[in-house]
Amino acid sequence: MNAATHPHTVLPGTALSTEVRRRRSLGRRITLLMLLPSTLWFLLLLLMPLVIILVFSFGERSTVGGYAGGFTLANYLNLGSRAAAFGNTLMLAPLGTLVCLVAAYPLAYFLAVKVTKNRSLLLTLVIVPFWTSFLIRTYAWIFILSGKGIPALLASLGLEDVRLINTPWAVLIGIVYGYLPLMVFPIYVSLEKLDKRLLEASSDLGASAFESFRRITLPLSAPGIITGVMLVFILLMGEFLIPAILGGGKVFFVGNALVDLFLQSRNWPFGSALAMTLVVMMMLIIGLYLKLVARYGGRPADGGL
Repeated sequence: MNAATHPHTVLPGTALSTEVRRRRSLGRRITLLMLLPSTLWFLLLLLMPLVIILVFSFGERSTVGGYAGGFTLANYLNLGSRAAAFGNTLMLAPLGTLVCLVAAYPLAYFLAVKVTKNRSLLLTLVIVPFWTSFLIRTYAWIFILSGKGIPALLASLGLEDVRLINTPWAVLIGIVYGYLPLMVFPIYVSLEKLDKRLLEASSDLGASAFESFRRITLPLSAPGIITGVMLVFILLMGEFLIPAILGGGKVFFVGNALVDLFLQSRNWPFGSALAMTLVVMMMLIIGLYLKLVARYGGRPADGGL
């Protein structure tokens, strides 16, 4: 007897397999149904504004400001007039991200690996600056960097005519101060989850502290590094408050140009072209970074200890 000669015969396990497939299909449908609200929310709040900005970028400025229908490439051809804003953004955003990473990693390592007592208190101290308005904290740096602050201290030490406020250095200092906690916490989370037994095994096999860090700690903390870098870099590419306050109108980011075009001159098509160019640049830079990280990082280094 076989299934070919008796088509109505149910083979052992067939009913069970059918039931499993049915449950899996039902589970997929429920999952899709649960994802539907968040998907619609994503489309509404992210993709639709980008589509609108893209359409605006090919339009023309109306006589009273704003958007007028049409199709022209003039807005994209005029991007060179904002070359200084792009140059400042592409220089200070990656540099600020790098400085934040260099400053945040030792602090996160100290909190996650070395501290055993009062860790919660120290983590709270890292968060404390967020208890005050970002605007107020940035304004405070005007006094610190102006003539009566650090320059006055340097002058008392014999270093005359040191000017910090309204310079790229002032903007960089403000960036590091404002965004450092956003770099610390992702790295801290990765290091806090690190299995200490790996370091003990590395030491038992004769590796130095530096070799253990290079081959184990650093690669395994890569997810936190990637998260922190992405978080800080993406926000810095659109930053406008720190350059406006500490740059004094002399250090413009693309974000400052967008505020001017949309709110002051009301040239929405040109501002939209500027915004779309910034989005494309960010996607290319982030994509390249993630590709390099996937190729070279994120796992313990090969080779014997």
